[in-house]
Amino acid sequence: MVCAALAREAGHAVIALTIDYKQRHRVELEAAREIAGQLADRHVVLPLDLRAFGGSALTGNIDVPKGGVGEGIPVTYVPARNTIFLSLALGLAEASGARDLFIGVNALDYSGYPDCRPEFVKEFERLANLGTKAGVEGEPFRLHAPLQDMTKADIAREAARLGLDVSMSHSCYDPSPDGRACGECDACRLRAKGFAEAGIADPTVYA
Repeated sequence: MVCAALAREAGHAVIALTIDYKQRHRVELEAAREIAGQLADRHVVLPLDLRAFGGSALTGNIDVPKGGVGEGIPVTYVPARNTIFLSLALGLAEASGARDLFIGVNALDYSGYPDCRPEFVKEFERLANLGTKAGVEGEPFRLHAPLQDMTKADIAREAARLGLDVSMSHSCYDPSPDGRACGECDACRLRAKGFAEAGIADPTVYA
């Protein structure tokens, strides 16, 4: 949400891409549609059933950890997810004539996913320009990660500065059937910590 708003602020038209990868938290897709309705000029929802791969608490029958942010890469990591998603976004961008890709990864207050790190972002941009017609014909892609070096508190402050209704956004890995956040998973803990440190009221409805 903040990433899209920053792209608009920088003067870009926004094509939003949502991947329906059959994640257990379906409320995320509803939030994406609502946010795209506010911030995107076009919204593409692409089905991709990553349950066929498994290997993650978000796509398989593995419990979402609720004990707090720990060491190592947690089971909520979806194998190669950002590589897969960015590859699809790259195809959409090239087909649409866009040359700027934005991704909202964060590498400070996060769960340690390898595909959120600056090294990954840099190398994917290099790959994008090696593996596309546009790239090899002199129309290079730029991959922007404007939230990468922000804390969750910084992101909350940016949302406030941009005038965003953050109650539309969703972070929880294991929401209740009615869409309320669990309040205990890594994503909920990091979100709540960010609002608290920013001194901004948390609009999240917890179970």
